[in-house]
Amino acid sequence: MTRTFTVAAPARSVGRLLLHGGTVVALVALIVFFFAMRPDVFLTFVNVKNILFQVSILAIIAGAQTVVMVVGDFDLSVGATSSLAGAVAASLMLTGVPIVPAILVALGVGLLVGLVNGLLIAYVNLSAFVATLATMTSVIGVAYLVTAGTTLFDLPAEFNNLGQGRLFNIPLPVYIAIVISIILWAALRFTTVGRQWHAIGGSVEVSRLSGVNVRRARLLAFTIAGLVSAIGGILLAARLGSASAVQGGDNMMFSVAAVFLGMTVIKSGVANLGGTMVGVAIIGVMSNGLNILGVNAYVQQVVTGLIIIAAVTLSSLKTRER
Repeated sequence: MTRTFTVAAPARSVGRLLLHGGTVVALVALIVFFFAMRPDVFLTFVNVKNILFQVSILAIIAGAQTVVMVVGDFDLSVGATSSLAGAVAASLMLTGVPIVPAILVALGVGLLVGLVNGLLIAYVNLSAFVATLATMTSVIGVAYLVTAGTTLFDLPAEFNNLGQGRLFNIPLPVYIAIVISIILWAALRFTTVGRQWHAIGGSVEVSRLSGVNVRRARLLAFTIAGLVSAIGGILLAARLGSASAVQGGDNMMFSVAAVFLGMTVIKSGVANLGGTMVGVAIIGVMSNGLNILGVNAYVQQVVTGLIIIAAVTLSSLKTRER
């Protein structure tokens, strides 16, 4: 009996370490691996800056997804909403609307999409999957109408500077992503509505019996997700100097992957912003490293799918452990 215990204990310890810290271990392992493969490139200041620049928009979209997943839902429309917001801002500016009003209208569009999602889910009682899938499809259609199925370019230089400008040689979207992440983290951790979101994600019925206005809280979560997604889309259009109906579509899949990866960082196994940013870092490091190694883009897509499967599996195991 004693011999069996001493053999099994280390195995359980390793399994528990992978279960509770697998995401952080994976990030460190990826950094070590790509540095070993290309030490002359990977951890240089220029490349680290590139990684931050590449993931800045995803960090914003993933932040929006985190808010919704804290409540126990998810939003399939965040990528489409970001594309529509960028397209609306670009279209208005090309017709002569000043930059600030064009951005405000685009933010209003994101807010409206989030509000519609929240109403459908919280008050019409549609499932989040059905409601946001329908919204995503409609929003993509509207984005095609706004852009007339083309790519909009020749945007004002002042607008493009939002996505291409630098401060202390660091791209502006990196700073904006950090600020938005801090605001969302603080809202989730220190505000009353943040505590309500966590409570609803834990148990809707218990939250309702505790006096939480569940419908209003869910409505607010989706509305904020729409607004934050719009910010990401506007920055993406500014970074690319153009806008199209589909340029933010991949961010939906990556945002879900980042949140699931982040759910394995903390013991409770729930969505959390700090963990989401670790997930974003994993995706950014992996994508950048594979590009440096010259790996085919289709192979990268397969790897991303495998990462999502692994993240969901780890999250499921942690949920069962609770």
